[in-house]
Amino acid sequence: MGNVLDILKQDAFSMVHMTEAINKLPFKPSRIGSMGLFKEQGITTTSILLEEQNGLLALLPTKRRGEPATVGTAPKRTARSLAVPHIPFDDVIRADDIQDIRAFGSSTELQTVSSVVNARLLNMRQNHEVTLEYHRIGAIKGNVLDADGVTTLYNLFTEFGVAETTIAFDLAVATTDIRDKCLAVHRAMEAALGSGTTYDRVHAFCGSTWFTRFIGHEYVRDAYHRWHDSENLRNDPRKGFEFGGITFEEYRGRVSGVDFISADEARFFPVGAPQLFTTYFAPADFVETVNTIGLPIYAKQEPLPMNRGVHIHTQSNPLCICNRPGCLIKGAL
Repeated sequence: MGNVLDILKQDAFSMVHMTEAINKLPFKPSRIGSMGLFKEQGITTTSILLEEQNGLLALLPTKRRGEPATVGTAPKRTARSLAVPHIPFDDVIRADDIQDIRAFGSSTELQTVSSVVNARLLNMRQNHEVTLEYHRIGAIKGNVLDADGVTTLYNLFTEFGVAETTIAFDLAVATTDIRDKCLAVHRAMEAALGSGTTYDRVHAFCGSTWFTRFIGHEYVRDAYHRWHDSENLRNDPRKGFEFGGITFEEYRGRVSGVDFISADEARFFPVGAPQLFTTYFAPADFVETVNTIGLPIYAKQEPLPMNRGVHIHTQSNPLCICNRPGCLIKGAL
């Protein structure tokens, strides 16, 4: 095993190269990642300072010539600091993991050991990816939770001092005008964003129960048959369809018994609003990364006691936020 550890001390297995490797590994797009909803930005600190400046719009009264003009009011500025969550993840490659898969003195030894390391890095990356997806879902819901699904990391409504808007769709009532409910979502979202912020469309991630009742509602079902005819009936409607100016999609996400979207709710959010959703990546807590621009994931390794293997450490330091959480609408059954 000593020979293998000598290989692992080469530059190919340094922190820089391992970090490059884990960030270059094939990315399995998550739903939110594939939408390109979140802007990604590396930062050099372990916290961010958000400064909010509310511009005030008012109708200006006419004046007689020579009268004093209407005096403008200075916009209020609010600053808030948010610490970036630290998410470490460790794994171990032991001697037995490499035993019998390499030949002593073989010219392919480095390649063989690299394949073992890369396989572990790929698995570790996938865990970081699903965690990032979970945090981004939290930002869409306005409440970023820890892995236990209970502990709140950041309640964006509290941080920004706004109330969460909930619209009951009354899906159990056959006479409910669902189109009117969709219009209420649009109006609430536009009121929260203000007239100065534009967006392309509204998207809804729905829980399984909510989505099933939605497409089964008499008002929606009739419209679905009339607008999409028989072609879409042969496809999986959970991929999403547009109704009332909103794209409804059943979001499928559950890891370790934690649902990303509760079965009995829907979450509405704008798509295409500039600078609305951001993921900040802080630097790792290594000496060599202090005050450098943060990367999505870092990786590093060191030998185990008695040269019995290698300890691999990875970490990600993401902060996912929506900087206008008032526009995030919850849809109740």
